[in-house]
Amino acid sequence: MLCSLYIQNYALIEKLDINFGSGFSVITGETGAGKSIILGAIGLLLGQRADVKSIRLGASKCVIEARFEIGAYGMRPFFEENELEYEDECILRREVYASGKSRAFINDTPASLVQMRELGEQLIDVHSQHQNLLLNKEGFQLNVLDILAHDEEALSAYQSLYREWKQTQQDLEELIARAEQDRADEDYVRFQLEQLEEVHLTAGEQEELEQEADTLSHAEEIKAGLYRADQIMMSDEGGLLSALKECLNTMQGLQKVYPSAEELAERLESTYIELKDISQEISDKGEEIEFNPVRLDEVNDRLNLIYSLQQKHRVSTVGELLALSEEYAAKLSNITSSDERIEELKARCESLYNKVKKQAAVLTKARTAAACEVEKQMAARLMPLGMPNVRFQVEIGVRKEPGVHGADTVNFLFSANKNGTLQSISSVASGGEIARVMLSVKAMIAGAVKLPTIVFDEIDTGVSGEIADRMADIMQEMGDHDRQVISITHLPQIAARGRAHYKVYKQDNETETNSHIRCLTDEERIEEIAHMLSGAALTEAALNNAKALLKIKS
Repeated sequence: MLCSLYIQNYALIEKLDINFGSGFSVITGETGAGKSIILGAIGLLLGQRADVKSIRLGASKCVIEARFEIGAYGMRPFFEENELEYEDECILRREVYASGKSRAFINDTPASLVQMRELGEQLIDVHSQHQNLLLNKEGFQLNVLDILAHDEEALSAYQSLYREWKQTQQDLEELIARAEQDRADEDYVRFQLEQLEEVHLTAGEQEELEQEADTLSHAEEIKAGLYRADQIMMSDEGGLLSALKECLNTMQGLQKVYPSAEELAERLESTYIELKDISQEISDKGEEIEFNPVRLDEVNDRLNLIYSLQQKHRVSTVGELLALSEEYAAKLSNITSSDERIEELKARCESLYNKVKKQAAVLTKARTAAACEVEKQMAARLMPLGMPNVRFQVEIGVRKEPGVHGADTVNFLFSANKNGTLQSISSVASGGEIARVMLSVKAMIAGAVKLPTIVFDEIDTGVSGEIADRMADIMQEMGDHDRQVISITHLPQIAARGRAHYKVYKQDNETETNSHIRCLTDEERIEEIAHMLSGAALTEAALNNAKALLKIKS
């Protein structure tokens, strides 16, 4: 329930702070007094687009804030899902700056406009005159049926299947297109793969070949160096090993008379053994090295082949060539297996389509049952509203292809006359009739949806007299069932039925115009309704008539 509304620097409103109560309330005021401005401010709290032109002239920003009592409406899950702090009293605030920047807050926590819109739709329903046009839209008519059918779970299950079916369809289309392109490239891919496979590349091969080529190219230089080192180590005269052996023998001879020589002898012996081993390895390596021009040509040919493949495919390593080969192999595999996967997806599409149709039939059954209830309720609600011969029918058709909301088309057919042909509401209903139909629809929906606050903006346009009384009955009845209903009206019959009466008015001074709203006292209310009856001149008859409407004894 909307408890209070605070508006600052919005259009003609400098500052407005008003409290609202439960049940049925009315708002009256002259045309242009600012009633639509208040609705515009509420619209900002419902996530509507902000316009800097709506900021009061000279102000840097406008602020709209509303307090709602939400403890009885089970909204805690919404706050938990959106990581917002929950309290039984919820505060929505919107700030619009002259720079064009806009900020939204839920319980003083910054929030997105999407979050504010989603929450606002659960808190308040503003029915303006243009919403009467919704009656002509299939989506609205279908939504009415779904609300009355209480088919949320069935609709959710259907939409889940529908999304899966449409995604599978998209995957199938993409796969077919890709398969067609792949088939066009098949010969090219196969040729490239065969060329790479014929080479029989191995990981690390390039580095090994480059090292071997370097060794073969310098074979004579390497062999000469190894031979020279071997001679230095092994020469009988002046060789390193023979000199070291002589040193070792000398140290061993001194061990008996010089104890320190023992350690030196051990170290010399260890060094001698190591150098002898190195000398033998140098000798072996020297014998292994051969100048082999045939092998050098083979290695260079292999390297040139690898280099040419790398240049062709714009890569720099054998590893990248191997990865490319795997990629080509995968493409060929996909090409050869695409037909099989296409058939699998086709079968899946067909299976999902059958499930979609089956679930759509569940929705159709629920909607058909709800349609009968809608027809009964609408006839019962419209007859007292000056349509004794009204006929209302819900026509359910079949779509060519299931849509996101099912396989049904819905059309509300209407005739206000006994012998009139049933036609779409837009074709046969007058403005006053559409207003009555829309009020009846809203009242019917209100019984099925626990919406805290409903605002009617001049829904009584085009009606008067007894019909206005009946419309007031409906709105008063809605307000009596634990619901807040606020009606902006120009009709005294409706204004007199409100539990509370608010008046919107303008005040002018030398520099500016301000819009205000206040809750009328009992005496003020009598005068306001009397003015609505008689105009500017306040007559005794109008005052007595106003008291009669308010059921006040003179």
